[in-house]
Amino acid sequence: QVCHGLRTPQLPIWLCSLCGRHSVLFGTDRQLLSDWKMERVFHLYFYTGQWEQTKTAHLTIDTHSHPWEEDLCKDTSSPGKKHPPLEMAIRTKWAGATVSWNGTEPFF
Repeated sequence: QVCHGLRTPQLPIWLCSLCGRHSVLFGTDRQLLSDWKMERVFHLYFYTGQWEQTKTAHLTIDTHSHPWEEDLCKDTSSPGKKHPPLEMAIRTKWAGATVSWNGTEPFF
């Protein structure tokens, strides 16, 4: 039998499989699960468990940013300039959201 806490998590948590690696994306604000108004600007944390990740990445998600606020000089046509897979996964839930890595170099 599955524990009640596993069926209804207390905090928002997603298990991810990106590029063949498993990781965890989670938030610490319980209201993100129950109040859609909390989905405007919020924080998520990303942990891969891999040896090269020395600390949990702190991400800021803004679901109401505007396309003209992005750096228009970015060239996304070359493979090295595309959005990281984690950002693309986040956008499957929050389409058009901007993801700030808060000073951490996007590594996934």
